[in-house]
Amino acid sequence: MPCAMREPPPATKAPISERDFLDALPAVNTSCITLAVLWVLRNEPLDMRPLGCYPEQLFTEEAPRRLIRDFQDRLAQISRDIRARNATMELPYTYLDPPNVENSVAI
Repeated sequence: MPCAMREPPPATKAPISERDFLDALPAVNTSCITLAVLWVLRNEPLDMRPLGCYPEQLFTEEAPRRLIRDFQDRLAQISRDIRARNATMELPYTYLDPPNVENSVAI
């Protein structure tokens, strides 16, 4: 499916000429821009921090640090469960595995 069209799609199922087909396709620069945007959006950022990763020591009190450790332990258990389930699947589902989930919303 093209990323854009310069002409509306045919209204009937009648055969169209090759010229009509080529005229409907987008310009090369439009396709290149779309591919570049999709390439940037699909790549993982180099500074990606997985869910539960807090490199800065923002909390010094024991209570929040304990909650963070408990949260990280729970995420590790979830990850082990997902990996164990995926080991038995023909097509593993890794999208919600905590190491693959961003710690924050990023685009």
